Amino acid sequence: MLLRRLPIFIGLVWLGMILGVSFVATPLKFQAPGVTLAIGLDIGRLVFGIFNKIEIAFAVMLALLVLLSRQRDASVIALGVVWLTLGLQTVWLLPTLLDRIGLILQGHQPPPSGLHTIYVCLEVIKVLALAVYGFWNILAIKKGVKFSGAECGGKSS
Repeated sequence: MLLRRLPIFIGLVWLGMILGVSFVATPLKFQAPGVTLAIGLDIGRLVFGIFNKIEIAFAVMLALLVLLSRQRDASVIALGVVWLTLGLQTVWLLPTLLDRIGLILQGHQPPPSGLHTIYVCLEVIKVLALAVYGFWNILAIKKGVKFSGAECGGKSS
């Protein structure tokens, strides 16, 4: 039963961390008195650099738990969306945004970009996919649905 509940717990903790970091703390830091754009961007660079590593750890833990539990129901598709989204952020978007921040902190003014909007959209996708995964599996547990081995998707007796 631990292999069934632990991925749900990890996914919902991850979801809560995204909400807290990306949708609460990040916008609020720019409203704090005395926080200049440069300070806010530098804080963001540090926070999102570390947070990305934490997200990678969550993704690896979830992948291992899904493999160990042999979970094969449709909710794993939601995790696939999360993994793909995190991959895009890690390999392409975050390095590009960090480069932009570096230019701004050096006093340069890069041309306008929609990269932050894309990043926020990907965060929304991750939140929704983690919510679908978590709540789908909570409901499955309540209904007594198994997801491992040959009983994938079947009712427990």
